[in-house]
Amino acid sequence: MAEHPELGPWVRELLEAFEIPDAPLDTDGILALAGEAAHGVVRPAAPLTTYIAGYAAGLAAGHGMASEEECMAAAERLVRTVLRRRADRADPADTGEPGRPGGSGDAAGPAGSADSGR
Repeated sequence: MAEHPELGPWVRELLEAFEIPDAPLDTDGILALAGEAAHGVVRPAAPLTTYIAGYAAGLAAGHGMASEEECMAAAERLVRTVLRRRADRADPADTGEPGRPGGSGDAAGPAGSADSGR
């Protein structure tokens, strides 16, 4: 987050607005996941990926499937698994950009708790 110092105050403001000021949040990890999605699919998939992963993790945690941290870690793993599958299916010859699966070099797949059986 050192690259974007304005994110700290913004994140704190959002957490306060949602009345969850002490929520565990790995901003750098979330940004890394979004970046992987952006480069694996298309850029606009990055925010969708992180939203879906967080939503799925929240549902899993809310249903008592595991702790919040375990559910988020499982969601991140599932996103990376889906991105790897997508990259494995991609034919770089079809992208117009050698060595870049997905073509335009942008964002993500569905996420959820890998332990939820989805």
